[in-house]
Amino acid sequence: MDLGLKGKTAIVTGASQGIGRAVADALAAEGARVVLSARNEEKLARAAAEICAAAGDAAYYAGDLNDPETAEQLVAFAEREFGPVDLLVGNTGGPPSGEAHALDEAAWRAAAELLFYPQIRLTRRVLPGMRERGWGRILYITSISVKEPIENLALSNALRAAVTGFAKTLSREVAADGVTVNTLGPGYTATERVKHLFEDNAARQNTTPEALEQRLLAQIPARRMARPEEIAAVAAFLVSEPASYLTGQAVMVDGGYTHGLL
Repeated sequence: MDLGLKGKTAIVTGASQGIGRAVADALAAEGARVVLSARNEEKLARAAAEICAAAGDAAYYAGDLNDPETAEQLVAFAEREFGPVDLLVGNTGGPPSGEAHALDEAAWRAAAELLFYPQIRLTRRVLPGMRERGWGRILYITSISVKEPIENLALSNALRAAVTGFAKTLSREVAADGVTVNTLGPGYTATERVKHLFEDNAARQNTTPEALEQRLLAQIPARRMARPEEIAAVAAFLVSEPASYLTGQAVMVDGGYTHGLL
């Protein structure tokens, strides 16, 4: 299937590794011109170079989106490099683990600056141009926790749900302008983030990461974790031309893990 992304300009945040990197790879393979962004400049430079070596078109911008000025700087960079932004894939790292009753206000504020406000700032910056041109795709990478909260991840559970609510509301406001807004909730995926969660929870529960992983896999109908490229394949479709009538949806890619009917 031709996803209709050739020549489109895309921004992918959190793109130095894991799911964000896989999404950048997938979009570049479809012919999009991709700007990768994250805080680690060394990893970004290597990722962009590898995409270009594979005949893709990529550039990178290193910056911390917790800083309100970074969103403007990132979009301005993308526009200088490749032109108006057509695709925004907002992907963020995870906040610290912790139980809801034990977290102080500073932790909640920091989580909002990590997970929520950068999405708003980037969206406000790219959306006017998308609406004016009559075409745009906005996708936020969230988590299965928006369907089923995950134990000891109160910050992620709450703030990713806030992003989902924002996306649903925005999708109804801009659908008539040719702009789609969706969220993608990855299930457990073989990334460094998940590895660290196993280690953290194992220490808290006086067990081993391997034991926790096996317990988890038994709960996933597919009996395995996802590969980052499997998540990225769905992301690429959600921002594609053929997905023009798909908006306001929270799509779970989880091997059947979540139990809800919808």
